[in-house]
Amino acid sequence: MMVFAGRFSTVLLLAVLAGCANQTVAPVVERGSASQPRVAVPAPAPAAAASRVADSRAEMYVVKRGDTLINIALDHGLDYRELAQWNSLSDPNRIQVGQELRLRAPESVAQASPVRSAGAVESQPLGSQATPSGDMLKTEPKAGKQPYSEENVALMQKGGEAKPQPAPKPPPTPSQPAPASEDDDKVDWGWPVPGKLIAGFSEATNKGIDIAGKQGDPVFASAGGRVVYSGQGLRGYGKLIIIKHNNTFLSAYAHNKEILVKEGQTVVKGQKIAEVGNTDADQMKLHFEIRRLGKPVDPVKFLPARPA
Repeated sequence: MMVFAGRFSTVLLLAVLAGCANQTVAPVVERGSASQPRVAVPAPAPAAAASRVADSRAEMYVVKRGDTLINIALDHGLDYRELAQWNSLSDPNRIQVGQELRLRAPESVAQASPVRSAGAVESQPLGSQATPSGDMLKTEPKAGKQPYSEENVALMQKGGEAKPQPAPKPPPTPSQPAPASEDDDKVDWGWPVPGKLIAGFSEATNKGIDIAGKQGDPVFASAGGRVVYSGQGLRGYGKLIIIKHNNTFLSAYAHNKEILVKEGQTVVKGQKIAEVGNTDADQMKLHFEIRRLGKPVDPVKFLPARPA
């Protein structure tokens, strides 16, 4: 019995060892280890590229059939001459269907931001500097370096102490002018003619208001600004004047008999700029528009109330 028990124990031990040999130990990975480099996941390139394309397209306009540079400029609140310059158009009257026009000034002509002068030194208050500990302070006299001058040389030869020369004062830094804080939404408007209102504003059919008048009646600038167009090149408007008041507002005066101002001329509120007529119209009237960022708005909401 003892022999049989010994043989049985030996066989059992061999079986256990064989089973352990067939098992595979899974490797242990320490996920929080600093040795494992973190891989940054880049943003999807197509979406970013599409965003950039969308941004650039927002600054462009594709010419459609029937467009003129004048009406494109009016619809975007721009000066047609600047629009021609930005797009290198030698003849503003020649644009082609499908042509892309830049609606903003290119970077080469955009106003550069002021550059900070080189060599400016930022000073610190004396109290902010660290004071050395007492055992590191030098109590013996120290040789100071003085700037060369005849007075200092004479004093040193006599054994006297040279007078310290005051440090040269830095040149005054030119102050940058504060940017203009013009509130473009506040324009002092006035009625361009005193006649009766015969047609109101309609976003679909009438981009302004029509005011009755007699032939030759004076047309006044509704607000001060710069004349950006004066001529008869926009179909349906007859003899037309466009005034740019600021970066937000334009005003337009159409169907005039005579135009009394030129492009580029600066006018003031109430100045006579034209005479009432019926050019490209069925009756004597002034068609008056106010454009905010190129979009037609109801002039009556901006003009002062008339006395009853």
